[in-house]
Amino acid sequence: MQHDDVVWAIINKTHCSHKVTTKTQHFCRNEFNLTGLCSRASCPLANSKYATIREENGIIYLFMKTAERVMFPAKQWEKVKLSRNFEKAIYQINENLLYWPAFIKAKCKQRFVKITQYLIRMRKLKLRRVKELVPIQRKIERRERRREEKALVAARIDNAIEKQLLERLKKGTYNDIYNFPQMAFDAALKAEEISSESEKEDEEEEEVEREMEPELERELERTVEQADEFVEADSDMDSDEDSDSGKKENVHVDSDFESETSDIEDIAESLPRKKMARVEIEYETEPVANVTKKKIKH
Repeated sequence: MQHDDVVWAIINKTHCSHKVTTKTQHFCRNEFNLTGLCSRASCPLANSKYATIREENGIIYLFMKTAERVMFPAKQWEKVKLSRNFEKAIYQINENLLYWPAFIKAKCKQRFVKITQYLIRMRKLKLRRVKELVPIQRKIERRERRREEKALVAARIDNAIEKQLLERLKKGTYNDIYNFPQMAFDAALKAEEISSESEKEDEEEEEVEREMEPELERELERTVEQADEFVEADSDMDSDEDSDSGKKENVHVDSDFESETSDIEDIAESLPRKKMARVEIEYETEPVANVTKKKIKH
């Protein structure tokens, strides 16, 4: 059996590795101490029946020690997990420490309240934005900056050499290719193929336009000839009617002529407009007064 008074007399008067002495008080660094003070009631070594509250990874536990388990250090402390609900946790403490001293029961509840308060503050701080100080490694930054500058210079030199080699290849200074990078050569070939394809497409478009030009001119000539024939026929008819009647008549434009002119305009609009020559048709008609005077003179 453990003799608590003998243990406390030795710890108190001689040396204790957990004791911290100051000018005013003595403190205890033992992790199972209830109050953090070095006293007879709160010393975990000098009390065979002892209880305390501890927190591990955000979970609060009730630790209890009895005299029956003193001979088994691995099983000395009984561990009880407390609920996150405050009322349930207080009920668990009261239930497990039912016949224990009032001092231990009150200090366990007080310690439980303090631990729950700092856990709440920790969770709030975790959710809040916190500034983190990151150390700057100046040597590594200088080294990386120098490497970047050297890489940029090397890239510019490689591009300049590649351009000069491509220009010489185009000029035909090299009869054969010796030790030339295949990637650059393939890129140059692709660029030439794209340029040749674009030139071929432009040539095909020009040929199509050239082939269409004579057909467009022929259709325009036909439409102009048809319009001239119709105008001549209409003028002959008017002259015959004036000679028979010998009277002044008003000139009216026939609907057939209007329909034919509209058909000509529709044909001209439907034709493609690429390089199309503009043709203006003017109809010379004598005024009605002059026609009647001539008829009266005859």
